Amino acid sequence: MLIRRRLYGALQSHLAKKEITLLVGARQVGKTTLMKALRDELHGQGVPVLFLNLDIHSDRVHFLSQEALIQKIRLEFGVRRGVVFIDEIQRLTNAGLFLKGLYDMDLPVKFVVSGSGSLELKEKIRESLVGRKRLFELYPVSLAEFLDFRTGYRYSDRLPAWAELDAGAAHSFLLEYLNFGGYPRVVVEGEAREKKLLLQEIFQSYLEKDISDLLNLARPDAFILLIRLLADRI
Repeated sequence: MLIRRRLYGALQSHLAKKEITLLVGARQVGKTTLMKALRDELHGQGVPVLFLNLDIHSDRVHFLSQEALIQKIRLEFGVRRGVVFIDEIQRLTNAGLFLKGLYDMDLPVKFVVSGSGSLELKEKIRESLVGRKRLFELYPVSLAEFLDFRTGYRYSDRLPAWAELDAGAAHSFLLEYLNFGGYPRVVVEGEAREKKLLLQEIFQSYLEKDISDLLNLARPDAFILLIRLLADRI
């Protein structure tokens, strides 16, 4: 069962707007899953869609230039209006300027773009796409989303009443959420041991791909020790 995210409705509504829908957030919070859900819904409605992921080598060839991407779009859509999803836009050098040029061509295309929530990416996108985009930020699963998922969506419109009547289960779920957090892959995993392994993997990914680059760390091992000391003091 997929976790229902509260942001989905807002993204859905913005598909009708001309501006670029820009979805940002940390690694592993569910950006790609949300975009694929939107893609599948549009496809079911008969709307032409194209999904490209800059983590996939064969998709990168379409981003060598704006003209290369336009040719791909025309090949897929013909003369019809469609929606182009671009995942992991942070992989593209000068992403903001690249998207600005496409938007200013006034193509019969709606762009939905996702990327890492790094400060550097958001600043570059903001500078280049002023008045051309709406920024949506996706966070890890909230406590309300977590409880909704763990109760099988039986009490979506009355979670407080459920928590009051079934305080024991609510307390157990709260402890699980406090211990393991709200990363979607961790939430849907049933075994505590696997949850811990997933959290280790996510932490290592952050350290190697985001934090080390952002802070230019010479001693990642010392940084890990600092994080552990801080965690112990919370």
